[in-house]
Amino acid sequence: MRKRTRLRQHAYALLCAIAFGLAVAPVSDLLFSQVALAQDPAAAADAAPVQQSALGFYYGALGPFYTIVFLAISFIFVALVVMNIMSLRRQAVVPQDLIDNFEVMLNEKRFQEAYELAKNDDSFLGHVLAAGLAKLQEGYPQAVEAMQEVGEDENMRLEQRLSYIALIGTISPMVGLLGTVQGMVAAFRVIASSNTQPKPADLAQGISTALITTLVGLMLAIPAIAMFGYFRNRLQRLVLEVGIYSERLMSRFQNVGPKK
Repeated sequence: MRKRTRLRQHAYALLCAIAFGLAVAPVSDLLFSQVALAQDPAAAADAAPVQQSALGFYYGALGPFYTIVFLAISFIFVALVVMNIMSLRRQAVVPQDLIDNFEVMLNEKRFQEAYELAKNDDSFLGHVLAAGLAKLQEGYPQAVEAMQEVGEDENMRLEQRLSYIALIGTISPMVGLLGTVQGMVAAFRVIASSNTQPKPADLAQGISTALITTLVGLMLAIPAIAMFGYFRNRLQRLVLEVGIYSERLMSRFQNVGPKK
């Protein structure tokens, strides 16, 4: 069941990324048409002079390499956001129906059924409770230790997935900085290789690359950092609730000792 849930999460994230790609597909067509026009001087000369759109300007400044890189980062970012939204749902971490049913079974001393209920539940809390009940015959301290170990493993798994969003928030401005350095180098090369004063249009390509790559990198990094902060706070709050509920549900077994 746990594998099926993860597969559903990955599939949903992939679908969202594909939908995002389909949404920007018309943009890509327009961008590549701009490239084709630039590579065909005759067609460019015959074409009626039109004002360049903002989209065409952005692509011309980024170039094919940075366009592909930033689109790839965008797809990965969308997929990671969707996956974290699904895994940090309250129902996936601290389901209320599990708490209610588990408590009812404990009150009725249906311990085996309570264990089966927790074991078959794919939530964070379900894994913690199942580990505690499995070790309860060895004593309450051992059960608490088992719950803590499983809780740490689940917490680490969620934090690992969340850390990739922080990685995007770090990488995106670095890619933009790389474009900035490359654009400025291109602009200075134009100045160095010109025998006369270079035209502003000749310098525009390098300068626009330097500025637009930084702009796009920051446009990706800012929401990534914001989403990371939001998801991290939500994860900490849900993990705290898991600890509170698991301790409350298992506290009735404090006097249970190891079976001899």
